[in-house]
Amino acid sequence: MSEIKHFLDIDRLEGDTLRQILEDGKAYKAGNPPGGVAKPLAGKSVALIFEKPSTRTRVSFEVGISQLGGHPVVLEPGGSQLGRGETIADTARVLSRYVDAIMIRTTREEKLQELAEFASIPVINGLTDRTHPCQLMADIMTFEEHLGSIEGKVVAWCGDGNNMAVSWLHAAARFRFELRLACPDNLRPPSDVVNWARGEGATIVVTDQVREAVEQADCVVTDTWVSMGDDVGDSERRMKLLAPYQVDAKVMAMAKSSAIFQHCLPAYRGKEVSAEVMDGPQSVVWDEAENRLHAQKGILNWCLS
Repeated sequence: MSEIKHFLDIDRLEGDTLRQILEDGKAYKAGNPPGGVAKPLAGKSVALIFEKPSTRTRVSFEVGISQLGGHPVVLEPGGSQLGRGETIADTARVLSRYVDAIMIRTTREEKLQELAEFASIPVINGLTDRTHPCQLMADIMTFEEHLGSIEGKVVAWCGDGNNMAVSWLHAAARFRFELRLACPDNLRPPSDVVNWARGEGATIVVTDQVREAVEQADCVVTDTWVSMGDDVGDSERRMKLLAPYQVDAKVMAMAKSSAIFQHCLPAYRGKEVSAEVMDGPQSVVWDEAENRLHAQKGILNWCLS
């Protein structure tokens, strides 16, 4: 039996594999499907498990699976036994008898790992509280559409060291770019991930100074200050801590004049990003959103090829 191709996290795959997935996604977007096969999912079904609400992940996966010739099966907590106490392991075993792959958007990373452990089909990480690798692949695709190869470039992160920051750390090691993260001291990304990335040869700067991160960067990235699953009662404290890290015109002026602005969405103008930047000429956020569709086609094709 061939090895199951899970897409769990950027750090679990080699750079060459990730690059091929990305190039396949670009090929689908250009209308030149890899190997000339436009419908590699013909006759196949993919279960989409949503334990967290979604706009981009849900629509992009449903549409992408359909465009590749497959059939998406959407499962939400209120409409499956998973929401009524059935274990992840049992769900994995059952779905493996019905469908050809599973995408899960969930909370704890452990749920993703358990699903992959007990499934006999590929599992795709649509988001966990720790990482968001599908979004990251779309982000790299978007960067390269506007600025060419990301290798050797500088990406600056401003704000909370959250799951997107972790995926950017993974990507810095695999795609060979410099990553600088400006975060409040008690909202920095996990030290084990920072150490892993540095151990893989990546150039990583972690600071509490925005200018140190953004100076002459090629790309400035941020994310919402209060994510789904965060303690709402803690939101006021987080807002105060993160207010100095808002990406506004002054911050973008610290980067290269050719720099782009990225945000995985949803965005809250006037908080993590000013309206002037979000809706300005350096913003590529709508290209990012579109590229979720194309990057995920590359992922689906790789998992099921």
